[in-house]
Amino acid sequence: MIKFLACVFIIGSLTWIGHEYAKNLANRPRFIRLFKNALQILEAEIVYSQATIKESLTSVSEQIPNPISTLFKNIAGDIQQDKEQLYPIWEKHVDKFYNKHPLQLEDKEILQQFGRTLGQHDIIQQQKYIRLTINHLERKLTEAEERNHRYGKMSRSVGFLVGTFIVLLLL
Repeated sequence: MIKFLACVFIIGSLTWIGHEYAKNLANRPRFIRLFKNALQILEAEIVYSQATIKESLTSVSEQIPNPISTLFKNIAGDIQQDKEQLYPIWEKHVDKFYNKHPLQLEDKEILQQFGRTLGQHDIIQQQKYIRLTINHLERKLTEAEERNHRYGKMSRSVGFLVGTFIVLLLL
C-alpha cells in the first residue's frame, strides 16, 4: 500500500511540475502583451496629455489589468516630488515583479533599461525610448509564443512520463 501511494505521489508531483512549467510558458506571452499595452498607454499619456510621470503611471495602472496595474500603481505611489530619482524605484518594483511572475531575465532587462530612460528626456526622446522598448518586447513576444507553442504541450507529457519512468525504475 505504501509503495502504491509513493508511486502515485511521484507521478502526481512530476505531472504537476510539468503543468506548472507549461502554465508559465503560456503566461509569459500574456504578460509581455500587457507590458506592451501599458507602454502604449504611457506613451499616449506622456506625449499627448503631457502629464507628469507620476500621473501617467497612475493613469496606466487604471487602464490595464492586474498584476501589471499593481506594478504601475506601486511605482507611482513611491514617487515623491524631487525627493529621489525614478530609476531606483522602478528597478525595485520590477525586481519584485520579476521574482513573482513568469518573466525571463531578458524581459526584466528590457524593462529595467526602459526605466533608466523614463523621465530623463524631453517628450520626443521619451517617445522614441518607449517605441524602442515596445519593439524589443514585440521581439520577445514572438520568441515567447514560439517557445510556448513548441514546449507547452510537451512539458505536460514529459512530467507524466518522467514520473512513470521513475516509478518503473523503483519497482
